Amino acid sequence: MIVRPDSWILILDYGSQYTQLIARRVRELNVYSEIIPFNRPLEEFKENPPAGIILSGGPCSVNDTEAPALPDDLHRFGIPVLGICYGLQALVHHKKPGSVSRASRREFGRAELIVDDSEDLLAGLPQRSQVWMSHSDHIQTLPDDFEIIAHTDNAPIAALRHKDQPVYGVQFHPEVVHTEYGSTLIQNFLSRICQVDRNWTAESFIESSIASIQKQVGDAHVVCGLSGGVDSTVAATLIHRAIGDQLQCVFVNNGLLRKNEFEDVLRLYKEHLKLPVKGVDASKEFLDKLTGVSDPEEKRKIIGNTFIEVFDEAVNDDDRYGFLAQGTLYPDVIESVSFTGGPSVTIKSHHNVGGLPEKMNLDLLEPLRELFKDEVREIGKALGIPPDFLQRHPFPGPGIAIRVLSELTPEKLDLLREADAIFVEELKANDLYNKVWQALAVLLPVQSVGVMGDERTYEYTIALRAVTSVDGMTADWAHLPYEFLSRVSNRIINEIEGINRVVYDISSKPPSTIEWE
Repeated sequence: MIVRPDSWILILDYGSQYTQLIARRVRELNVYSEIIPFNRPLEEFKENPPAGIILSGGPCSVNDTEAPALPDDLHRFGIPVLGICYGLQALVHHKKPGSVSRASRREFGRAELIVDDSEDLLAGLPQRSQVWMSHSDHIQTLPDDFEIIAHTDNAPIAALRHKDQPVYGVQFHPEVVHTEYGSTLIQNFLSRICQVDRNWTAESFIESSIASIQKQVGDAHVVCGLSGGVDSTVAATLIHRAIGDQLQCVFVNNGLLRKNEFEDVLRLYKEHLKLPVKGVDASKEFLDKLTGVSDPEEKRKIIGNTFIEVFDEAVNDDDRYGFLAQGTLYPDVIESVSFTGGPSVTIKSHHNVGGLPEKMNLDLLEPLRELFKDEVREIGKALGIPPDFLQRHPFPGPGIAIRVLSELTPEKLDLLREADAIFVEELKANDLYNKVWQALAVLLPVQSVGVMGDERTYEYTIALRAVTSVDGMTADWAHLPYEFLSRVSNRIINEIEGINRVVYDISSKPPSTIEWE
């Protein structure tokens, strides 16, 4: 169940790599925003229409035969519209005599914006500032009743507005950090043009979510699968706040957790968070099904299905249970669904996105489904979860199974656990753990020759990965000190028999993902 406040912003996704950033920028200004594919009917929002609509950028040209179009009912609510890049071009293309054509010089990267009118959308911007461009087409003919409010040396129409209606468009990307006054522009759209209430906070989310959970669950009971990570823990704490003893948490040892994690986290749940939780050691069941499996998608499916089976077995004798709670986040949903509204050009599937088998007869309860990772931490902080726990790095639902890039065996999993433990231990000892978004070790399907003492070795390679990020949607590799990496490498090679080589991943997201599988 989606809990939308009365005042919110709708984002229509046309396939831009920056669409999620638009949502983040709006939410940073304490306004709830939601992304939907461009071709979803707006009719479904008639009971609670948004205060404004933002059209994202996209990879297509509006002149392509099957180019994504504007919704027929875009203006049905009479609310403000802001088109960004492709969104701007789509607005122009569908209003006569507006036209869009291939630019004589493409524009990618930084450009200098020159403001011609700073009355509303561009209020507070200096006459000249840096913006981020990413387009091959440009506006050739301005539609009737529109006027130019900014330009660049290469783009005569870099921003425009309708003379009478609250319709605006910009050729650049205000959502990216490279646009100096992008946040100011978005704030102008929200406050000056949409006049939206900026009151979406952690506290307001908790209050509305508790009411929504109570309404959705009623007298039923809920079983929550705890992974040991931040997401499921915050979800469980929020649900427990809402329904108390109607919640039963199950923390499963699937054999794919980090070193000593099952015992340590179970103790925290019981003694500190006071959650109603029972630990289930199903490691043999998971590993029996996964042994010999190398394909990452098959691993995810096996793990997801086995989780469901374990939960089903935990509650199949108790007909009070009507819901299975999960810590699904917005990035999980976004990466599993494409902007066309169908199955993703799938980056990766998520074991907790997509529903439940019919035989389980439980509905899903996902109170964090509309949140990004940093927002979840803010919710957890407001719920009183200890800061040290909230700062734990993200950990994938399939666990370290997707960090062994080959067939799974207990021996490989143990090697990876030990390497990961050393990496995390050193990050914490050197005050680096909280300075990176996520750090992990990956066991590569590569064995190489090495020399230890006077003996030849032929052992595995560990890849270390650490990234900096705000929300996990984009990330840069962490520039850890050479001396630190040298110490970690020496410890892994010297202390773990079976590993003789360590490498460091210096790729960013995009084009890479944070996890390797």
